[in-house]
Amino acid sequence: MKPLNADLHCHSNVSDGLLSPAALVERAKANGVDLLALTDHDEIGGLEAARQAAAALGIRFVTGTEISVSWGDDQTVHIVGLNFDERHPELIAGLARVRSGRDARAELMAAELAKVGIDDAYAGALKFVGNPALISRSHFARYIVERGFARDIKTVFEHWLAKGKPGYVSHAWAELSDALDWIRMAGGVAVIAHPARYRLTPAERRELFVAFKALGGQGIEVVSGSHTEAEVREFAGIAREFGFLASRASDFHGPGESYIDLGRMVQLPPDLTPVWEAW
Repeated sequence: MKPLNADLHCHSNVSDGLLSPAALVERAKANGVDLLALTDHDEIGGLEAARQAAAALGIRFVTGTEISVSWGDDQTVHIVGLNFDERHPELIAGLARVRSGRDARAELMAAELAKVGIDDAYAGALKFVGNPALISRSHFARYIVERGFARDIKTVFEHWLAKGKPGYVSHAWAELSDALDWIRMAGGVAVIAHPARYRLTPAERRELFVAFKALGGQGIEVVSGSHTEAEVREFAGIAREFGFLASRASDFHGPGESYIDLGRMVQLPPDLTPVWEAW
């Protein structure tokens, strides 16, 4: 039997993706995706348009969002919520609180970038933003590439926007317990996004998994667009050890900007329990 082509982490231009929700679904259909979740950053405004497009094209669709969480010593981790009721008031209010600090952070980022010769970065980033309340590092990165300071988005993050670089500004996001509560109260499943991407020591990463499990977290992205084969094996082992459901995700943001295209990831190891079996 043909394995399910599930992609449970991607972004539209409602947050920091390049494509509209409908165009994103059309691309997923063209790539053979059977099950799709739109997971915009701290936002659910694109879900209805994506749902309608998926229904028209015959793709199974589940609700999603990617919540920014502060963890440890000025670390940001991301928790994906899947298959929840997007009308739940606690989830709506929580996401609004997380979004509320983005604009102030963006002003500070622009000021820091000006110190290293990248001027007008705030106005430049806004050109790439669909919703100004969701201005993010990706929007600044696109402006920096447009200005010719870097050849691609990855280079921008390496030289300007990662922690310790000139344009990085720390920010207090949601608490892990709050993010998991919002997802749980809305009837959804919480998943740790792209665990290999966090700059955590092995001990710190294990501490995250233990806390996530203790707070009711249920899943982990074993397959992510940014994961190597070795990392897929590593996090498959974590899923087995902690009893986590396994998710499969591209983290697609747009053509030319993503690690991998929609639905083009490797399949999950067959002995793991896929997260979609939870619903």
